[in-house]
Amino acid sequence: MEPVTLTTERLLLRPFVAADAPAVHAACQDPDIPRWTSLPAPFDMAQAHDYIERSHEEWRTDTQYRFAATTKADGTLTGAVSLFAMSMRDKERQAEIGYWTAREQRGKGWTAEAVREVARWALTDLGIERLEWLAEVGNGASRGVAPKAGFRMEGTLRAKIAHRGARRDAWIGSLLPADLGLPSETPRQLGSA
Repeated sequence: MEPVTLTTERLLLRPFVAADAPAVHAACQDPDIPRWTSLPAPFDMAQAHDYIERSHEEWRTDTQYRFAATTKADGTLTGAVSLFAMSMRDKERQAEIGYWTAREQRGKGWTAEAVREVARWALTDLGIERLEWLAEVGNGASRGVAPKAGFRMEGTLRAKIAHRGARRDAWIGSLLPADLGLPSETPRQLGSA
């Protein structure tokens, strides 16, 4: 897929560019980012460039759509939102969303705003019918953003995430088209007792 750019009232969500490497590198010096994500620690400038280059390849191969979240006012990188683990080919029409936020940009509502917009794009333009959010149990910052972006908490999955040599429990939430008042191609069958 050709990369797309999305906008919100305060943000521009766009593909990463080479000039973002210093900001990505600086943000990923915060130990919380590699602690809760798959990014390596330590994270050097070469890895920042690789992160950006891989994001271009992922767009081309439809394996992940990674957006740089930047402010409209001055272009400051606030973080990243990624849509991945998509299963469109087998008609499951599901994807997962993940995100990180630069430490100095936290608490301003940027991430929830960015996640909401990427989620809306996934549910409308891509036809995703179930968008999942997962975070390791204990990642309270990520859990705080998810409901603000519209995700409904569903529970805890035991030993779901393999991270840094251990299996870790994960919180899970989901967002369905109906949660945003959008139609879905596949009707939802509610469980029966």
